[in-house]
Parts: sequence; structure tokens; C-alpha cells
Amino acid sequence: MENTAENSARTAPTRYTGYASYVALGDSFTEGMCDDVLPDGQFRGWADRVAGRLAAERPGDGFRYANLAVRGKLIGQIHDEQLAPAVAMGAELVTLAGGLNDVLRPRCDIARVEELLGRSATALRAAGATVVMFTSTDPTRRMAGSARLLPTILRMKAFVHELGQDPGIAVVDLFSAPCFDDRRLWADDRLHLSPEGHRRVAEAVLEALGRPTGFDWRAPLPTAAPPSRGEKLAADARWARTHLGPWIGRRLTGRSSGDGRPPKRPELAPYPGE
Repeated sequence: MENTAENSARTAPTRYTGYASYVALGDSFTEGMCDDVLPDGQFRGWADRVAGRLAAERPGDGFRYANLAVRGKLIGQIHDEQLAPAVAMGAELVTLAGGLNDVLRPRCDIARVEELLGRSATALRAAGATVVMFTSTDPTRRMAGSARLLPTILRMKAFVHELGQDPGIAVVDLFSAPCFDDRRLWADDRLHLSPEGHRRVAEAVLEALGRPTGFDWRAPLPTAAPPSRGEKLAADARWARTHLGPWIGRRLTGRSSGDGRPPKRPELAPYPGE
């Protein structure tokens, strides 16, 4: 099993000539939930950060960006609702992240998840796009009660790395980056990245594409005093009441946090650099 910092991001060996267009596909991870809120009320997110940096490499050259990701989407919905529009846009770069919402459910059909993820990557490559994919972080190292997920997450990790044998697919291996064990990289709901987490994923994507990075995204945060037992129990109770309960309620009723929500950037449109 690969588990080294050196394997945290695999660089696609295709020669970089400057991406003129970028489409992001996925769920809340790619939508950018729990990052800084923009003036229009949308979350910023790592994909916006990547787009801004790529746009800055092509000043005045018409860089375009679309983000079709919607929170709560399963891999089947990403495949059925986002893939065809992305292929039609003909973007040079596509990030594809999905499947974790499926894995979180008790009766996950992992073979079906792999089939749809692989089919999506194949279609994007056939359309000429460079594709960036991700492995999940390891929730067992930071979230109690998540041990049952590990075998499925490891299987998905191996599958994504297998897809990454294609020279046009870059893999960002978040699983192998211990910095993501730090709760400060996660929002209060413990499922979505904090602004610092989004900042690090953006750097990881840029590194995987062979672009300059602003800092070492794998570096640990400065040491902080651990919470006391009482503080931890209070935080756990607050999390269960505020986040876990509503999440279970949506699962029981078949609802999703993304129901009726459109993508934040549905069109491939000009995007300014940072």
C-alpha cells in the first residue's frame, strides 16, 4: 500500500503549455463548502483557488472556469448530471472528485462506484482533457466510529491510483498526507474542509499539475495544546446535536443537502486571476 509523502501527488507527465479552461466536477468537497464565503454568498473552495492561480498564468488570455459540483451528490448523480455538460464544454483541465458520499452510506455498492468513476474519467480523457482525481483522507485517524469505512476507502484509493497510470490523469493522494489528521484542517461538522484545508488541497492540485506552489501543503500545522477531556466531550455533544443529527435525518428521509441547488458556476466563463 502506498503511504509516503512522495506519493501524495502524482504529476501528469504531459507537457504544460498553460490551461485555457477548467471544469470542476463533484460534491461538497469541490463546491467548496466551509471555506471563506464570497460576496455572492457562495463558498470559495479549493477549486476556485486553483482556477484563480491558473488564470493568473494567462493574463488577458481568456482563461475560463466552470464549477458544476453540488453538495450531497452521489457518484451516480455526478456521472448523470455533470459529466455530459463537462464533456460538451471541452475544457482542457477537469478535476473529478466523487464517491465519498456513497461510501458514507451503509449499503455502498463499491463496484458500482468504481464503474461510474472510471467511466467518467475515461470519457473526460477521450474528450481530450487532463484529469485530476483524488484519494480520500483517512477518517479513522481523526473521527471516532469511522473504522468500518477504511476497507472501502482503501479499495477506492487503489482504484484511483490504477486510473492514474494514464499519463493524462494526475492523482492527488490526500490519504497519504498526515497533515489532514489535524482537526484544524476541518470544519466544525468534521466532514468538510476548513479554509486552511481548502488552501492545502489547492496547493496539492497545483503540485500534481507541475505548477509552482506557494508553500509545502504537507507540512504540519504549529503544535497546539490538545483539548481537555471535558472540552472534547462538549465538542462531541455539540457536533452530534448540530451536525450528526441533521445528517442522519436527511439519510432517513432520502433528502440531500444539495436538493434543488444549482451549480455555483454552471457555464464555462471568464475567470480573473488572483
